[in-house]
Amino acid sequence: MLDPGDEVLTVAPFFAEYTFYAENHGGKLVVVPPKADLTPDIAKLEAAITPRTRAILVNSPNNPSGVIYPRSTFVEIEAMLARAARPIVLVSDEPYRALVFDDVVPPEVPPLVTRSIVATSWSKSLAIPGERIGYLAFSPRLPEAAELFEACTFTSRVLGFVNAPALWQWVVAEVGDSVIDVAPYREKRDLMYEGLTRIGYQCVKPQGAFYVFPQTPIDDDVAFVRLLAEEGVLTVPGSGFGMPGHIRISLTVERDTVVRALPGFERAFKKARG
Repeated sequence: MLDPGDEVLTVAPFFAEYTFYAENHGGKLVVVPPKADLTPDIAKLEAAITPRTRAILVNSPNNPSGVIYPRSTFVEIEAMLARAARPIVLVSDEPYRALVFDDVVPPEVPPLVTRSIVATSWSKSLAIPGERIGYLAFSPRLPEAAELFEACTFTSRVLGFVNAPALWQWVVAEVGDSVIDVAPYREKRDLMYEGLTRIGYQCVKPQGAFYVFPQTPIDDDVAFVRLLAEEGVLTVPGSGFGMPGHIRISLTVERDTVVRALPGFERAFKKARG
């Protein structure tokens, strides 16, 4: 999809590896700030489009925020792409689609966006992270679908190491529609979110995935990560996801770990506030 110097737009916060996905193919990742609720700001997204823009890459449910982009976002993106001076493709990255809470249903993107591609993986829905087996789905309304399919097939073959192991091809054929029980994730989401907001952290409540992405009480998120580490709590600075002043907390731990971590979050918060 990219020639050297072409641009891919994404919305902060974004999965950190997106930068390399673009740069590995001669492109440049352009990061667009979100709205206050961490959903895409369509006006800012449209303002970021240039003659070199070839694709928009979005991730919902989002890593690191857990936010799910609503149907209205994709309706607006469709209208925006129709106004664009040249064709742009929306790539919807959806590995967390099955991990949602509170009866929220992520919208199906291809019926809403004509020029769309869905990328997804079973590694989260079957709790087999590291087993890179998934699929690309090209909207049949995308005029270049056949050519892109052939190009992706060739790319997968020549890279070799990303080809799905034969064992997991058999597994997903049998259990591909199965989903792990999300209740433990939801319980840990509630414990962490309610605990953090009680302490005083500002945070958008995650609707899916298994992360919490609160604001830090000081602007320097890296310094605050160090304060937390002094309290025995390990987190990741939000600056790595294009959103300084935040931290990513993973909920892929035992429930007891969440409970034991909250006092450390409180002590670090008080230290930072002085």
